[in-house]
Amino acid sequence: MNKNKLINAYTDLMEHLYEAMDDTLHSFADALDIAKEKISKVSDLTNEELDKVSGSVKRDIEHAAHGLSDKEDNDSLSEWFKFDIELIENFTLDAFLSIADKTRLELAKLGQLAETHRYQSGDITGPGTFICDNCGKEIAFKAPSEIPECPACHAKTFVRI
Repeated sequence: MNKNKLINAYTDLMEHLYEAMDDTLHSFADALDIAKEKISKVSDLTNEELDKVSGSVKRDIEHAAHGLSDKEDNDSLSEWFKFDIELIENFTLDAFLSIADKTRLELAKLGQLAETHRYQSGDITGPGTFICDNCGKEIAFKAPSEIPECPACHAKTFVRI
C-alpha cells in the first residue's frame, strides 16, 4: 500500500466531506458516504483502501468533536491537537474545525436522543426518521413500517430524531 496515496486520499476525502457538510441537510454519516463515493470515482483506491482512509477520517473527526468545547474556538482545537493550530494549513484547519464542530453538534443531539427511546430492528413504528446507534445512518419512514437492520452496517438499534 502506497502511504502517500492514502495520505493524499485523506486530504481529498476531507475536502469532499467539507463540501458535503457545508450543505446542512447532510448528517456526518451521509456526508462521509457522499465524499467516499466522489473519491471512488476519481481515484484508483481499492475499496479496502477507501474504507481505511474514511475510517481514519471518521475516527479523527469524531474524536475532535468530543474534545471541542461548546464554543467554536482555537483554544479547544489546539488543546485537542496538542500543538498550536497556526502550524496547520488554512484549508485543513477550516475544514477540520467546521466538520468537527458540526459533528460535535450532531453527537450532542444524538446523546440527548439516546436518553429518550431506543428502537430495535423488527419494531413497528409510525412515520419518522431514525438514526442508527452504530454508524449514524438515517432511515426515514413515510408510513407505519417495520424497522429493518441498518442498511449501512446491519446494526439493530436506532433512535428517533
